[in-house]
Amino acid sequence: MGRIYLIDVTNRDGVQTARLGLSKLAKTMINIYLNEMGVFQSEFGFPTTRHESNYLRANLELQEMGVLQPIHLGGWLRATTEDVEKAFELVPAIKDINISISTSRQMINGKFQGTKSEQDILLMAAEAIDVARAHGAQTIGVNAEDASRTDDDFLIKFGTLAREHGADRLRYCDTLGYDNPFTIYNICKLLAQEVGLPIELHTHGDLGMAVANSVTGAMGVIDGGQDAYINTTINGIGERAGNADLVAVVLALKKSKGLARKYKFGRPIRLSKAWKICKYASYAFNVPIPINQPGVGANAFAHASGIHADGVLKDPENYELYDFKELGRGEPEMVETGREIASGEYSGISGFRHVMGKMDIEFADREDAEEILELARYANVLAQQPLVADELYFIAKYPEIARKLLTLTPLA
Repeated sequence: MGRIYLIDVTNRDGVQTARLGLSKLAKTMINIYLNEMGVFQSEFGFPTTRHESNYLRANLELQEMGVLQPIHLGGWLRATTEDVEKAFELVPAIKDINISISTSRQMINGKFQGTKSEQDILLMAAEAIDVARAHGAQTIGVNAEDASRTDDDFLIKFGTLAREHGADRLRYCDTLGYDNPFTIYNICKLLAQEVGLPIELHTHGDLGMAVANSVTGAMGVIDGGQDAYINTTINGIGERAGNADLVAVVLALKKSKGLARKYKFGRPIRLSKAWKICKYASYAFNVPIPINQPGVGANAFAHASGIHADGVLKDPENYELYDFKELGRGEPEMVETGREIASGEYSGISGFRHVMGKMDIEFADREDAEEILELARYANVLAQQPLVADELYFIAKYPEIARKLLTLTPLA
């Protein structure tokens, strides 16, 4: 049987969300947390975008250092030879990429305005794959944008061509959230059988079915004889109504009736990291976790009804499918209610050393402390909010990497 792997796209699709964004340090912390959780790959950014270059290179350096292992770091780019060439010019060490192009008649006609045909789409994809492989790409995913509105025969032709040119996966993009669990199961099973490649599921929540579609699509892929790769975002943050929520997808596959016996993850997923990563993403994006969010919402384990409260006190399994401790919840959180010294962009050395000392971080001398303080100041400027403890730890432990993350080089 095939296996299920997770490719989180928070650092690509999530940051494309209108009115939202992340600092490069925050994106790096998310990659670290995804790695801890057992996610197969983070789609960590855009290698053709110049302001991402230092961040992407720094994260690939962390990968070489073993800090970001075994997670893959995948870049997203358009299926054009120009994008591929530029990606490897700006980020030479990148090894994992996903190239994307529209495949539906609506998109081909509506976006390209009559300048491209289906044959042109096939040619562009083939050329992009060939150039990427020539540059040393180790894994190449090929994305069919708007796949759910693409003719089945053309989708099979597109996927087959991708396989023949050496692609490793075909990404089925339900770009508008148009699918339902029945349609996506059927087409993904067909693609797995006919194309003969592992299939990625990239779903959106425009109709509220992103998680259900991701799960049933993966079931179709595995029933069709291939591995399935589900695209997720933390807290479901993504364009318009969002993407498939990371934690909800994991819970569905682990806890939904009968699924875990047949549809298994290809690597261990540490659900105990869920609370930490969701809280951090909420803070970094400045978007509250919905009160009814599966697993991590404030009400996910709250009971007020007399019948429910009585039942859960007698036996939690009466009204809870899983224990809150499985998600890393339950530990007390400390909140300062008296005097507090915080680190910020205008912090002084005495206050900063006090803050770091509370986290058992010591400096060799004042000069060492001032160097880390200066980096923390810049990180605060970019984040425009106080740094969390893990961010300060990271800066203190990897100051040279932090320096690269905080460096932007505008065009002359």
